[in-house]
Amino acid sequence: MESTEKGILYIVATPIGNLEDITLRAIRILGEVDVVFCEDTRVTRRLFEKYEIKTHLESLNARTESNKTGEVLEYLAEGKNVAYVSDAGTPAISDPGSVLVESARAAGAHVVPIPGASALTSALSVVGVGANEFVFFGFLPHKKGRQTKLKEIAQMQRATVVYESTHRIVKLLSELEEYAPEKTVCIIREMTKIYEEILCGTAHEIRNTLESNPEKQKGEFVVVVK
Repeated sequence: MESTEKGILYIVATPIGNLEDITLRAIRILGEVDVVFCEDTRVTRRLFEKYEIKTHLESLNARTESNKTGEVLEYLAEGKNVAYVSDAGTPAISDPGSVLVESARAAGAHVVPIPGASALTSALSVVGVGANEFVFFGFLPHKKGRQTKLKEIAQMQRATVVYESTHRIVKLLSELEEYAPEKTVCIIREMTKIYEEILCGTAHEIRNTLESNPEKQKGEFVVVVK
């Protein structure tokens, strides 16, 4: 007789760079579930190899989330336990996962968070911001709506946090220089990795530093404006 008990969907935070930044509970869960869905199997396999996790991997990313969510729901309906991980950090925070979680909850599945690394909270902890209140914008729109967001940041009384890529960090600093020239900006580059660096100053000062040192433009960035 088949079980009518639904499986559990675990949303598991993984390291944002340094593979040692994973909890013991996360390692255990990833090893115990029936299947792990992940943003990129090549990225997650490196983590699995380090911790000798043998669980089967399936891909589910931003492009395929709507279609692949059905596969996860089938596993859960069969009573199997599933974990979901993004490439780095906590899923659904500027990463895939929100559609999956919403669908699983709507289907009556139990969704369990496995807390861990987050670039957002890690950045706030090291830039000297009183983070009782802050606003998180994730990645700003590339075109439509970008100026509106920048104006919001300029007028905001709270600290604001955005993510930015290596290709657009100088552009973002130039925009902040225009819209919020007096505000303090802190950028955290390559957090938890070999070339981790924190720079604080005006947008103008940091842009000059990056333009005079092209190597500092490489990597992933968390930008805090206060």
